[in-house]
Amino acid sequence: MTSIERVDPPLAVDEAATLRGFLDYHRETLRLKTEGLSREQLNQTLAPSAMTLGGMLKHLALVEDWWFSCVLLGNEDADYWQGVDWDEDRDWDWHSAVENTPEQLRTLFDDAVAASDAILDRVLADSGLDTLSVKHDRRKDEAFSLRWIMLHMVEEYARHNGHADLIRESIDGATGE
Repeated sequence: MTSIERVDPPLAVDEAATLRGFLDYHRETLRLKTEGLSREQLNQTLAPSAMTLGGMLKHLALVEDWWFSCVLLGNEDADYWQGVDWDEDRDWDWHSAVENTPEQLRTLFDDAVAASDAILDRVLADSGLDTLSVKHDRRKDEAFSLRWIMLHMVEEYARHNGHADLIRESIDGATGE
């Protein structure tokens, strides 16, 4: 696990740069945890969970698209997700990763992050963290602020990176940040 360079979040910058720094840090952590693994290794579970690192890459690609493109901007799902029958399998992103090669999973993840970054660049420059989402919370019928979405994404990555630590260690003994 050596070719990915992860940069620590900045220590004394504005709120948007702090949130962006932590989001980028956690994205890179996931890349580190999945780097160099074969298809079989990306599909390995750690009992009792059915979670895999391949499924995690695919899930977080979906989450990137969902929050930044669909919720914030009100766009339809990215093309990749269009034909999925979520009613048949609510965890399709996790379960279907076994069908993908490591390269496909990494490309899907990297493309989703790049699309999210382009959205973040534009929205932060235009209207900042107080920008409200087009889609509303289904329980409260309230919009999400970009600030809330970014903080939620940091939380989502941090949670799954904890899982990734344990799964990766069970695969090949690799530990570390």
